[in-house]
Order: sequence, then structure tokens, then C-alpha cells
Amino acid sequence: MTLKLQMLGTGGAFAKNYYNNNALFHDEDFTLLVDCGITGPTALHKAGLNFGNIDAVLVTHIHADHVGGLEEAAFVSTLQYNRKMPLYIAESLVGPIWEQTLKGGLYQEGHITCLEDIFDVRPLTPGVKTAISKGISVELIQTLHIPGKDSFSFYLNDRIFYSGDMVFHPELLRELVDKRNCEMILHECQLVEPGAVHTTLNELLSLPLDIQERIYLMHYNDNAADFFGKTGSMAFLEQQRIYELA
Repeated sequence: MTLKLQMLGTGGAFAKNYYNNNALFHDEDFTLLVDCGITGPTALHKAGLNFGNIDAVLVTHIHADHVGGLEEAAFVSTLQYNRKMPLYIAESLVGPIWEQTLKGGLYQEGHITCLEDIFDVRPLTPGVKTAISKGISVELIQTLHIPGKDSFSFYLNDRIFYSGDMVFHPELLRELVDKRNCEMILHECQLVEPGAVHTTLNELLSLPLDIQERIYLMHYNDNAADFFGKTGSMAFLEQQRIYELA
């Protein structure tokens, strides 16, 4: 079964030249949206798509560049397409995404009073592989981003690592390659120092060649062009381009 990736955006939280780092994974008859940030609905439109084309959304963490478009996704799905969008989310984030992020815009007394009223909520347990569709499975991996806030990356189809926003964790990447046969690493990358709560290009450049060769960079800064040819064996993922991952 052919699996395709289309990055709706590849930019960091404050990028203006690129949309938020949100992605589409397509198997032959199912489309999974990974994160839906502030620019997600616009990026989807630019790609010639709409929320009617999305079968489910998966959320890595609850920063605005990853969930800021979910209010529109919820209203469009229910009002225009008469369905609740399936929402795959870590079980520990079900409460916070409603109380801390979505409740202010979605709450309607007597009608929408909880997340389950507007989304088909599918809680995920980290470390447990879950089939999303015939051609897509995910296993959440908790990774460190902001102290005190849960954030997750995931392992797709037992061969592709997709990082949420995360600090540098070379031991995890080494384990994925050596022990879990990871073929491809889609990794967030802050191009300039300091990284603080993100992984920097210099940190990724410190990795062994056999890991670098598997890495594709995303969630990068507006000055990405200044770094063309300076990323070692790693390549930039391109906004809107469709990649075949078969």
C-alpha cells in the first residue's frame, strides 16, 4: 500500500514565509492530518483541499501552531459535513486541550460543553501501537519540549519517526535506528541557537552519519535559504510537496 506525505507547512511557530508545521499522511483511501495550527485551514485551502478531505486529525501537543486551527476544523466538520472529526490525542492531553485551549471558542451552553461534543475523541496511550487506517499506524512517544507540558512525537508504521517539538534526544534516535529499524526521521529543526525547547541544526549535525542520512528537516525558521547546502546529509522537507513513502 502506497503511503504519501504532504507537508501543509514546514515553518516554526513564528515563521511568516512558511505555514505552521502541519502534515498530511495519505494511504490509498485515508488522509490523516497531523496537527492543525493557526495557518492549517489556509494551508489546506492552498493545497486544493478542505476539511471534508480529512478523515482524522492527530495532535502532538497543544501550542497554537499545532492546534490553533482546530476550532475551525470542528465547526466546519459539524456544520458543513455533518460529522464529528475523529481526533487522535494523548490521553493526558484530552482535558488540557479543552480546558486550556478550545473551550473559549467552542463552548456553547447546553450544546457544546466538552471536547466529545464536537470531536470524535480517540485517546492514545504512549507506547501502544494504534491502527488509524489500513495503511497508517502510530505509536506515541513522549518527548520533552516545555517543562511541565506533555508533548509527543510518534513512530509511524514501525519505520518512520515524526518528531513533535522536542529538545535534542540523540539516545532516542540511536535506539530507533539500531533497535527498531527506523528508516526515516522527520525532525523539527531550529536553525539558529539557542534551542532552549527545540532541537537545533548544530545539534543534529553532531549526529553520526548513519542517522543524519535518515533525517528530513521541518519546523524551521524563515531564513532556511541561508542554510541550503549547510545541513550535512540532511534535507529540508518542502512545503506542499508530495513525497511517496512506500
